Amino acid sequence: MENKLCYPIGKFTAPEVYTKEYLSKRIQEIAEFPVLLKREVSQLSDKQLNTSYREGGWTIRQVIHHCADSHMNCFIRIKWALTEDSPTIKFYYEDRWGEMEDNTKMPIEPSLTLLEGLHFRLSYLMNSLSASDLHKSFIHPEHNASFQIKEIIGTYAWHGLHHLAHITELKKRKGWQ
Repeated sequence: MENKLCYPIGKFTAPEVYTKEYLSKRIQEIAEFPVLLKREVSQLSDKQLNTSYREGGWTIRQVIHHCADSHMNCFIRIKWALTEDSPTIKFYYEDRWGEMEDNTKMPIEPSLTLLEGLHFRLSYLMNSLSASDLHKSFIHPEHNASFQIKEIIGTYAWHGLHHLAHITELKKRKGWQ
């Protein structure tokens, strides 16, 4: 049960081949994420927003702000990969960011608005990439590995749906539907 609470849609699984169809579907999921998120959280009370999706996990409020933090980093990392030769990106401590006051107390509306604009830009940029752009990469110092943009598209589509499922599954368990 604990693994299902941590990974309600399972862990990310990369495809064997990043087809045009696969990438188009993931970009569409990225484009739709803010609308789906807003639909799930816009009617929640402060008490509900301050409920953890699992024991020891973040609150819904923190998850929403984390998505904004994480997806801003994604956008910047893609821009670096497109404009520099396999740059080493800046690592950040997402757990520490998640505990900052703006993540624990701030209203969710600014992050929901930010995600709308950010995901429009992400999906627009991703849809404009050439086949060679998709192979451009950055180095992640935490993993000491190189990641291609095509991999990032799949990972961040999963990331949004992963956190959306934290929220929808909590709502089901609590009877908030």
